[in-house]
Amino acid sequence: MSLYQGAWLRRGEWLELTPGKVLTAASDRESATEAWLKEQLGMPEKLIRRLRSEGALQWRGDRLRLQLFPAVAAGIEPRCAELDILYEDDFCLVVNKPAGMAVHPDSSSSELTLNHAVAWYFHTHGTKAAVRHVHRLDKDTTGPVLYGKNEFALLKLDEAMRNKEIVRRYAALVQGVVSHKLKVIDLPIGKDRHHPKRRRVSLTGQHAVTRILSVEPYRQASLLFLSLETGRTHQLRVHLSHMGHPILGDPLYGASFGSFQRQALHGAELSFRHPLTGEELLLEAPWPQDLMELKELVQQER
Repeated sequence: MSLYQGAWLRRGEWLELTPGKVLTAASDRESATEAWLKEQLGMPEKLIRRLRSEGALQWRGDRLRLQLFPAVAAGIEPRCAELDILYEDDFCLVVNKPAGMAVHPDSSSSELTLNHAVAWYFHTHGTKAAVRHVHRLDKDTTGPVLYGKNEFALLKLDEAMRNKEIVRRYAALVQGVVSHKLKVIDLPIGKDRHHPKRRRVSLTGQHAVTRILSVEPYRQASLLFLSLETGRTHQLRVHLSHMGHPILGDPLYGASFGSFQRQALHGAELSFRHPLTGEELLLEAPWPQDLMELKELVQQER
């Protein structure tokens, strides 16, 4: 991902940059500007052409002005809900998603989702941006969800996601004592023909790789830290269940656990490069209270 180290400033709908003499002194400033936007900002050619055609790419003296923050409809109904904001600037928003809340609505439900809540947050803070998440979490999984707040940011973050440059690390409490020798689960995942909501390991499924970063064994359970190399539906839940270590509290994949009513899975960390500056951002999401209590319970069983 490109790295822009120069000064920048937002003025309303406009981003102002100071590229320096490399552009201001160029004999063909228009062509040089287009090349610079591609090379230094990693801006897609399609977006550059649109900005130019709409008069949204301008020079004012030595400042390059880009209309990256036009007022855009949220695209989803704002609905009041509290949010735990882990990070926000003009380009990105990272929200710590609670358990029991889907990221986005589906056609069969009218329940409150994280996207509804983000739309409300934008509305109450005067942010006129579309609500667009870069990745998802299962409804009962907690942790950080990343949003792009303008078209440029979203295009860059989507590209980083495709290139596996956005790293998600998870904490999971699982059934049984996991061997320290288990480092990688490389097994394809497909739909379960016998259950509409389940996935399963299938030779004809999609390529899926999970990495086990560390293991903390207890007497009858283990705490794992994991990362996703791919992002298949229910990937961690399916892989761990298949290996004989289903996530505690996950009845869908065979690990009901007393009164704990959801999978004990939490997005502990999210790291990505800022879409404009290329700065590496590492965000940690605090564990929810119910998961902390479950960890204490299984630790006592040592």
